[in-house]
Amino acid sequence: MSADGSTAGRADQVRALLARLARFTWRTLRGEWHAVVVDPGRLLARRGPSGLLLAFVAAFAVIFCHDVAQHPTGALWVERLGGVKADLPLWLALLRTPVSLYVPALDLPVWGGITQLFLAFALAELTLGRARTLALAYGTTLAGTLTARLMIALGPGWWGFGLPPECGKVLDTGPSAAVVGLFTYLAVVRRAPVLFTLTGGSMVWESVAVPNLAGREHLVAVVASIVLGLLHGRRERLRSFVPSRPATRTTEPAAAEAVPVPVPTRPDRPRSAHPAPEAVLTALERQAGGVHVRTTSM
Repeated sequence: MSADGSTAGRADQVRALLARLARFTWRTLRGEWHAVVVDPGRLLARRGPSGLLLAFVAAFAVIFCHDVAQHPTGALWVERLGGVKADLPLWLALLRTPVSLYVPALDLPVWGGITQLFLAFALAELTLGRARTLALAYGTTLAGTLTARLMIALGPGWWGFGLPPECGKVLDTGPSAAVVGLFTYLAVVRRAPVLFTLTGGSMVWESVAVPNLAGREHLVAVVASIVLGLLHGRRERLRSFVPSRPATRTTEPAAAEAVPVPVPTRPDRPRSAHPAPEAVLTALERQAGGVHVRTTSM
């Protein structure tokens, strides 16, 4: 009886644990569906097609650069405007980095990445706004580019962190780092573990399976997006750690009490030293009347 009772108790515990796990999974997937799909869809219905302006521009820019690069002259100009390599001077690489976002990579399919590019920019634009989306896309791409230059400058070794000098001649273009950064940032901010696993986990697997320069830049973009996502909405908390200057007392004038404003009256005429003629005549008439009265009485 005791053995059967203990077995039944363990079975009940396992069932309760599985039920809790199922409810947790359902709540997580439901919350992520609303945060990643439903809420941006409502914003899109409210704003209309103008809410996807940045996504359309990014997609058409990549398609335009791809079509122009099919011709020898166009490929030369695309490389001059957006071709970034680690052996270039730093000022020239920084100047070409914004354009390199829309120059497709040579070893990646263009039309397959257009869908990911459009979804990443569309979700970020609807959720974060255009300015923050552009800042994140450029920041993650720039972080990967600068880190790659640091790896090549260190050289091989350094526990696998450094890269050989030959990697400095590899063309480092494409919006893949920006796409990974945007998806990762959205996953952290919106608390979407499935989206984070699909983006960050796939990048880790890519860097392990195919160790190349692009995979490392993607990992840098993931790390940078995680840090920025964790700092999202923490401005007030960070300001609390910064000592503020003591407030200086300022002497302000005391508020005057409300005094009823007197109604302006017509000012009296100024009194002159000489009486008016009318007053003189009236006084003379009074004196004459007095004399007349006195004479009649006598």
